[in-house]
Amino acid sequence: MKIESASQLELGKLPLAVLLLGPTGSGKTALSLALGERFGGEIVSCDSVAVYRGMDLGSAKPSPAELARLPHHLINVTNPDQPFTAGDYSGQARAALHAITARGRLPIVTGGTGLYLRALTEGLFAGPVRQEDLRYRLQRCVVRHGNGWLHRILLRIDPPSAARIHANDTPKLIRAIEVCLAARKPMSQILTRDPLTGFHLLRIGLNPSRQALYDRLNQRCAAMFAAGLIEETRSLLARYGPVKALDALGYRQAHCVLQGLCSEEEALQQAQQGHRNYAKRQLTWFRREPEVHWIADFGDAPTTLAIAGELLARAFASAMSDSRIADTAPTRSCH
Repeated sequence: MKIESASQLELGKLPLAVLLLGPTGSGKTALSLALGERFGGEIVSCDSVAVYRGMDLGSAKPSPAELARLPHHLINVTNPDQPFTAGDYSGQARAALHAITARGRLPIVTGGTGLYLRALTEGLFAGPVRQEDLRYRLQRCVVRHGNGWLHRILLRIDPPSAARIHANDTPKLIRAIEVCLAARKPMSQILTRDPLTGFHLLRIGLNPSRQALYDRLNQRCAAMFAAGLIEETRSLLARYGPVKALDALGYRQAHCVLQGLCSEEEALQQAQQGHRNYAKRQLTWFRREPEVHWIADFGDAPTTLAIAGELLARAFASAMSDSRIADTAPTRSCH
């Protein structure tokens, strides 16, 4: 089924956007490309590592051949030494969604970074900007007074936020204290979000069997190392230094090899375990997403493409039916 015009993308007068969810290694890229080619789509990546240029092997970015098949967005948009927040992602991804639908094409958001997806769909609260001097002082206080110090401070100035944030979650505690001091009121009183509006969201989730997923992740990790992940990490370190982005799975373990802290075989085993743990956390996160159509297979399985294609076809058929009903409905007049 090909989309012939932008009107076919409307569901109840709202443009359709597809969200492909699932753990790392579940085949989201393969499914997004197949659906995009069938339904006239463009891909919006939702991956916190794929945004960085040069971080190719460890992020499992689409290959150059895959990137050439369809337009892709939010891949290779910044350098690893530049901060890129969930808020940055939300703004750029929302702009991409609007631009894609303006061209009469179907946005397909695909990736496994749950925080980025939540920022896109639910929005983030518009808090004060980061204050690096304050953050530095708070971090020094943690070293001096211990992990519980920040939580005790937050408990004093914003008890609801302290109840919500774990006592050992230093980054969130620092941000909460920073917001309270900058806004001169508790963060819990200014938490407002800006949810995505103007789109009908069709969520499709991939949930292959756990053992099959783990086997595939083990093989993919081994392929990353064999393809030169350690050399890619060496090159990135030489150019950017030990930046935060290089703490991502795979790069962290490759860095350990370069530091002489472990062997390549040990690094591979640690990366494989890390990816398996990450996949488990992703599934826990995505199960909280509303109205997900879960498919118990990999994205490159023929049955998966058939089911996902049917979901999209039904969505378009419903849109056209709703449009005809709206066009023929009698107009009510007011007297």
